[in-house]
Amino acid sequence: MKGMLRKCTSCGTYTLRQDSCPRCGGGLKIPHPAKFSPHDRYSRFRLALKEIDGKEKGE
Repeated sequence: MKGMLRKCTSCGTYTLRQDSCPRCGGGLKIPHPAKFSPHDRYSRFRLALKEIDGKEKGE
């Protein structure tokens, strides 16, 4: 999505660039959560993944 802020995974700098961090050259990710929809078709799969991940970590 054009114009969306991205956050460097290494140094935490926010940028509009899409390829790499201008400060350290690290990778970028989009820090914004996904849009909420009450008609989410994939919510049960996401919840199942969270449950499996929690069991693996011993929570």
